[in-house]
Amino acid sequence: MAKPPETVSTASTRSLSSFVFGPPPEGNVPDRIRDAVEQQQNQSEILVGWIQLTLVVTLGSLYLLAPKTAAMDAIQTVPMALGLYLLFTISRLAASYRIALPDWVLMGSIIMDVGLLMTLIWSFHIQYEQPASFYLKAPTMLYVFIFIALRALRFDPRYILMAGGAAIIGWMALVAYVVLSDPSDPMITRNYVEYLTSNSILIGAEVDKVISIALVTFVLAVAILRGKRMMSRAAMDQMSARDLSRFVPQDVVEHITHAEESIKPGDGESKVATVLFTDIEGFSTISEGLTPQQLVSTLNDYFGVAYEVVQRHGGTISQYQGDAMLITFNTVQTDEQHAANAIRTARDLREEFSSQTFGDGIYMKTRCGINTGEMTVGAVGSKERLIFTVHGDEVNVAARLEQLNKDHGTYIMVTSQTRDAAQETAGDEFTYRHVCEVVVRGRSTPTEVFTVD
Repeated sequence: MAKPPETVSTASTRSLSSFVFGPPPEGNVPDRIRDAVEQQQNQSEILVGWIQLTLVVTLGSLYLLAPKTAAMDAIQTVPMALGLYLLFTISRLAASYRIALPDWVLMGSIIMDVGLLMTLIWSFHIQYEQPASFYLKAPTMLYVFIFIALRALRFDPRYILMAGGAAIIGWMALVAYVVLSDPSDPMITRNYVEYLTSNSILIGAEVDKVISIALVTFVLAVAILRGKRMMSRAAMDQMSARDLSRFVPQDVVEHITHAEESIKPGDGESKVATVLFTDIEGFSTISEGLTPQQLVSTLNDYFGVAYEVVQRHGGTISQYQGDAMLITFNTVQTDEQHAANAIRTARDLREEFSSQTFGDGIYMKTRCGINTGEMTVGAVGSKERLIFTVHGDEVNVAARLEQLNKDHGTYIMVTSQTRDAAQETAGDEFTYRHVCEVVVRGRSTPTEVFTVD
């Protein structure tokens, strides 16, 4: 059955939702990202617990230090409420260290938080033996906004809405208690001066408080939902980049992700760099004696060793081609010693693979061809599929040298350009031996070729 087209109203609703709450992550958020966010939220709940503990200790300290105007024989409801809240806060903080508190516990604890605060405010008129309207002017009401703001630490708007909703219901209940506690005298006034200078209540002022709580709750919930969506998108991008770096060299990933503009086909730059081609000697014979699973496992071990050597000298493995590798220097990362580092890499590869075995005692000796020159570094392909590589005539020369090792029984071949560039930065670190001159296809002049002892 064909999928019905999206209606204009549905598209408009989605557009409005994206405008208000931010665009949602594309596709389904993977479980591993959800788990990472949930783990961060569990840590945030511990932080919330510590802040609330600090808050109740601060309230208690202020109460103990403040002058006592209530009668000594009056019921001490304030310290009772503070003590109850302190016990509840400590218990929840201890539980949050032991387990990830489920949603129903968190929702219930938010109601308890607000309920205890409202109970504390309500107790003021008993403590100080005043009419019930007395507590409506208590500055302690401002702590409601702290309780709502604390819930923003979890990056989940549900808890903010729960805290704000509980605060609105709680405050409306306190106002209703004042109005209904003495039906013969609801103590309602329309005079603002009388409201400020007496125990009368002004309904408009209480409505303003409720509206303020609602607006703060809404704005925080929207901000947190936008932040959560942005965090999810950023986490997915980070995970994608991390996964991508397993298929594309890390240097290339960083180059792409930090580019000022999106990489397009043909984007590149011409620069002097060094290219190293590698190939395993007698690989066809080796592969004939292995099962496909053994072959893949052996190659993985081989590439793992090669990767460590290449990384040691600042190279970038741009491509894997069967058993061959294309390694570049001074392409993605600036490297003034690119020629010398390429030779160091080839020399270490020769030493590693001449003594180390893989699988069932298999030697995988590696031949290397190195050339230095001007080449193009950049993206090649279509808009849908790109590879970041190097290309040019100098690259073809390096590939030709790698194959030339077969004819001369060598494992490293470099051009005179690479030799000269390496001598400029590394001096006499390497010993070169002239092997031959070769005319590479597409060139008319011969290329001098050396091996490194």
